[in-house]
Amino acid sequence: MDRSTWELRVFGAVEHPLTLSWNELLALPQHETVCDIHCVTRWSRYDNVFEGIQLSAILERAGVRPEVTHVLVHAEHGFTTNLPPEDFASPANLLALRHNGEDLTPEHGGPARLVVPHLYFWKRAKWVRGFEFLEEDAPGFWEQNGYHMRGDPWAEERYGRADHARMRRGPQR
Repeated sequence: MDRSTWELRVFGAVEHPLTLSWNELLALPQHETVCDIHCVTRWSRYDNVFEGIQLSAILERAGVRPEVTHVLVHAEHGFTTNLPPEDFASPANLLALRHNGEDLTPEHGGPARLVVPHLYFWKRAKWVRGFEFLEEDAPGFWEQNGYHMRGDPWAEERYGRADHARMRRGPQR
C-alpha cells in the first residue's frame, strides 16, 4: 500500500464530506485501546493493544446528520461491513494503525483497520478506505453472505436469518 496516495473518504449523510490523506490522518490525536478479538469461527485472542484514531475525531469533523441509521465501512477489494451508529461511535473504537506496538502489516489490515472491540472480528474491516453514512441499512459483504447484521459475540450473533428484502438491496454503491 502506497501511503503517499492512500486516502480515507467520509461521505454520505454528513454535513462536511472529507477526504483525509495519510498525513492528515496521522495529524489527528492518537489513542490506544486494549481489547479481545472474537472470531465467528469460535477462536479468541485476548489483551490486544491497538493504537490509532478514535472514530469520534472523524465523526466530529464530518458532522453526521441526525437521520443516519447505519454506517457502511468501505475497504479495499470492494469489501464492506455495516454498523449502526451507536456501535460505530463507541469510545473504544479506533481506526487502528498499530497493533501491539507495531505498524499493522498488510496481512493484518494495514495500513488502517477498523477496531470495534464489542463486536465480532468481521466487523473490524481490514484495509479501510471510507465510511459512508446511510439513512437506511445496507448489508456489507459478510452480511450479504449469511452473517448476522450486528455481530455481538456475547449474544452469539454469528449467523443471521435470511431477510431477503434487505439482502436484495445489497450495497448501495
